[in-house]
Amino acid sequence: MRIVLLGPPGSGKGTQSEFLANRYNIPQISIGKILRNIIQKKLYFSTSIKKFMESGELVPDHLVIDIINNYICQYNYYEKFVLDGFPRTLYQALTMKNKGIIVDVVVELVLSDASVIERIVGRRTHISSGRIYHIKFNPPKDDNYDDYTGEKLIIREDDQEDIAFKRLESYRKNTLPVIKYYSQEAQAGNLHYFSINGGCKISDIHRKLIKIIDACN
Repeated sequence: MRIVLLGPPGSGKGTQSEFLANRYNIPQISIGKILRNIIQKKLYFSTSIKKFMESGELVPDHLVIDIINNYICQYNYYEKFVLDGFPRTLYQALTMKNKGIIVDVVVELVLSDASVIERIVGRRTHISSGRIYHIKFNPPKDDNYDDYTGEKLIIREDDQEDIAFKRLESYRKNTLPVIKYYSQEAQAGNLHYFSINGGCKISDIHRKLIKIIDACN
């Protein structure tokens, strides 16, 4: 099963993709985590990637496509995966298909603009593990400290409010055409496409995703 999760920043793609990966024993491929790992280890255009991400802009298509394609090739993930944060542009979606990376199911997590901003600016991140908390929806047991290591949590540069608005605008401009494309692909019978209210409880979204994936599997 090859799954793509789409949705604005803060819609819960990371949480839900991790859930699907664990439940169905399929690899989770998070472009955000991969890019942050590149930055942390100072690999492969890390300086340029960091500048794009901290400004709320998308990393250029050619870089992201190369990174994802190499990742899938390296681990031979062609037959099963859940993609989180990719593709973000129509060009990425079309290039992915041309490179033989096929998609079976696309799920869009829908969330209002106000909810997007609230979720982004309330996030707190544990850098070394990538664990994400939220001061309202998923707070750590001890304020501003990771539950497992006790290390201090940080606010990422791209989770600042002004950057959050830029990320939302970038999503509207770049990713809505991807949603339209996958909707058309579904109508043509090439894949399955669903949309879910991302504002629901996490457990409710879990149940909806299970129903969708089990029906398509």
